[in-house]
Amino acid sequence: MQGVVAISIFQFSLIYLLLIIVLIMMKKSKINETKLLLVASLRMTIQLIIVGYILQYIFSNPKPVFTAIFLILMIMFSIERVFKSRKDLNYNFKIAIGASLTFSGVFVLFFFVIVVVKKSIFNPQYTIPLAGMIIGNAMTGINIGIKSFMDSIEKEKNRINTLINLGIEPKDILRPFINDSLETALIPTLNSMLGMGIIFLPGMMTGQILSGTLPITAIMYQIAIMIAICTSVCATVFLSLNLGYKSLYNNRKQFL
Repeated sequence: MQGVVAISIFQFSLIYLLLIIVLIMMKKSKINETKLLLVASLRMTIQLIIVGYILQYIFSNPKPVFTAIFLILMIMFSIERVFKSRKDLNYNFKIAIGASLTFSGVFVLFFFVIVVVKKSIFNPQYTIPLAGMIIGNAMTGINIGIKSFMDSIEKEKNRINTLINLGIEPKDILRPFINDSLETALIPTLNSMLGMGIIFLPGMMTGQILSGTLPITAIMYQIAIMIAICTSVCATVFLSLNLGYKSLYNNRKQFL
């Protein structure tokens, strides 16, 4: 198999012409987010170019400390993004989310790299890209789960207060909300798994095939990473909600 075809800067820049189609459709649909699209595209480009040079340096100098720092920063930024999107969370709930995301992401990453791939956790070629997929999807999952959970509580606030006045335990009241939110957070990942191979070829598999990897090898990696992603999403949301919901009421069973 041939390796990936290198493209010039000029060839690469042609892809931005597709944004003109998006801009036309947005204008026709009266969506006033053209500035956001341009800023997002520019920011994405700059961020990825910077990360590309950083990774190139790390891969050329594979020292454990560089991999560890990159992994820590990745976790910190993912937690920060969750907190930024949900400013209504109290301190203890945030601690639960941060701890759950860190534990679940690191555990699944370690299992994948050390047990499945049988590489050192400080091997940047494997740890950094796998961490990005595992932690990134966990971040998306917890965002969906928390939004569903908090929105449901806000919507059912009166009914919740009525049930509390009737003497029902808060944990019993909130259990259905937790279960429904976990299901909501898992659905995007499960839908992706259902459509893989038939409807679309996922990014990791496509990248490996383009780089010259045998399709069957790429398939095994993709199956493994999807199971890892599903586990990290489920564990992060499950732990966050089951640890965090207790911070929503005090010792007298009053909602804060």
